Amino acid sequence: MSERNEEVKKLAENAAGNDKKIAELGETLSVGSRRERQMAASALALLAKSEPESLVPLIDKLIDALNRPEAQTRWECLETLAVLVDHDARNCNKAIPEAEASLFDEESGPVRLAAMRFLCKLGSTTENRSEKVWPLLDEGIQCYHGDLEFNDMLIALVEFSNGKLSADVKKSFAERMAFDASNGKGTLQRRAQQIVENLG
Repeated sequence: MSERNEEVKKLAENAAGNDKKIAELGETLSVGSRRERQMAASALALLAKSEPESLVPLIDKLIDALNRPEAQTRWECLETLAVLVDHDARNCNKAIPEAEASLFDEESGPVRLAAMRFLCKLGSTTENRSEKVWPLLDEGIQCYHGDLEFNDMLIALVEFSNGKLSADVKKSFAERMAFDASNGKGTLQRRAQQIVENLG
């Protein structure tokens, strides 16, 4: 394990179960140096796997951190927010404008992928939210079709297709994936077929 990973692990372990230390990590997302922000975002992403409930009070800080210049802080915070959707979707909803900017980030594939995952997770929770995020997802599908991270985006889109989507979103989504379901190759075709099937 790299030195940086060790450091992140230690940060997360020290904050585990300690609301004060978790709040301090949240604060670092706003005031820390670039390196400190990245470390804090990584530690919070790690904590989200073991104790997501304890991070719910940080949702606003995580959303604010999506405006930081460095890609890693943004993608780690988006991954954390995706986990927190299950615990407080209403507040995570406020991240849509920042997630949209991240989805169309020209510099970073991991940021785009994390934004797609977050928007899919959020959009799958209610029909209303599905309608709010679908135009962004639809544009993302068209923009990144064939890109390196598109296969991973498809995994998130398969999950979205299993969510509580409105009838209009289901119809539009099925139409968008129909071509790949019929003419795609390999994994792309299989996932597209699975999506169309889920929406049927």
